[in-house]
Amino acid sequence: MVTLNPIIQRSLDAHPLREPLLRSIIESLQLARGSHGLDAGCGIGLPAHLLAEAVGADGHITGLDILPDVLTYAEDTVALAGYGDRVSFCAGDVGRLPFADDAFDWAWSVDCIGYPVGDLQPVLTELARVVRPGGCIILLGWTDQQVLPGYPLLETRLNATCSGYLPYLRGMPPEFHFQRALRSFRAAGLHDVRARTFVGDVQAPLSGGERIALAALFEMLWGQPQPEVAAEDWQAYQQLCTPGSDDFILDGDDYYAFFTYSMFRGNVPGG
Repeated sequence: MVTLNPIIQRSLDAHPLREPLLRSIIESLQLARGSHGLDAGCGIGLPAHLLAEAVGADGHITGLDILPDVLTYAEDTVALAGYGDRVSFCAGDVGRLPFADDAFDWAWSVDCIGYPVGDLQPVLTELARVVRPGGCIILLGWTDQQVLPGYPLLETRLNATCSGYLPYLRGMPPEFHFQRALRSFRAAGLHDVRARTFVGDVQAPLSGGERIALAALFEMLWGQPQPEVAAEDWQAYQQLCTPGSDDFILDGDDYYAFFTYSMFRGNVPGG
């Protein structure tokens, strides 16, 4: 068995859960056919496939990421999917983009820029530099979930004491939180700034891909115990969220869960 880079493996595991919602979000954007877009922080390139479908055969998507192994994998998957002629990849830092001014019609980033926290204004200013006047900048991030049906209090306590997000959130100014992005968009000089949240959901019977994605999500969210988590909550997490457990929550025929992605969008002045 080939051992993949953990980042690549996590992206592959999560895709069956994310893909239907990302597809719906991209459809809602009504990206112009034939347009040239930037996927900033593209990872292994799976959203770039959906973007390429949206802009059509005359459009082009440029994916940018800082990790060489991830980009190599992205290039291989795009070629296998038949999008090699309209998706290309480039190594680089989202804070110092290796592109000329006004190089793109729009820029998009999902689960990367400013997620879950970060100083967005400098990066948005750099994105605005490479997007033509009148073009748009779209940032998207996973913002919430309820994935332990029947155990709302346990899920709340795990989020507060055992979340994988805690190391990123501790000590950060409130204005750096992703859901405060409207302020940063305006500070970067973007116009017609808007926010919108989209909901994805899954229900039993789950597909094999959905089961893998949800089990990986449990591990990502709560798999590393923090000092604050109560022993009984950690034990309950293990009983409910460990594949093979007698109480594994994904085995229930009444399983239902939902999650949200929030999108922030603004236009570059002019045009």
